[in-house]
Amino acid sequence: MSSTTTTTTSAPARRAASLTDPRYQAFVILRIGFTVAPILFGLDKFTNLLVDWPVYLAPWINDIVPGSAQQAMYAVGVIEIVAGVAVALAPRFGGWLVAGWLAGIIVSLLTIPGHYDIALRDFGLLLGAVALARLAQHYHGERQPH
Repeated sequence: MSSTTTTTTSAPARRAASLTDPRYQAFVILRIGFTVAPILFGLDKFTNLLVDWPVYLAPWINDIVPGSAQQAMYAVGVIEIVAGVAVALAPRFGGWLVAGWLAGIIVSLLTIPGHYDIALRDFGLLLGAVALARLAQHYHGERQPH
């Protein structure tokens, strides 16, 4: 008769081990960043303390949305806050949501002369959001063998 011995690792030990993994650290950094930044920038759409946000709305978009550019920024702020919360709660979905939102921002910025540098920066952020979504697939998706 053979005896099967299984070892189980406690949750705190698994957590400590994963915190030493550079891949998991990258996931945590991206998750925190893409939670906090959209929420803060979304809130700032209501105050314009950091930036005069309506300047970054392409005129053709301003022409098709109802109301003023500032009112459009209020809607943008709500969407960004929701995106940040989505990253916090469901990073597999939230990462793709932020990436899609950034793609829309990039399209808008590319149609405003003089904003190409910001579009390029946002493309880098889009890549980070995609990396977050992919890492979340691994860490919060169906568990796969390492």
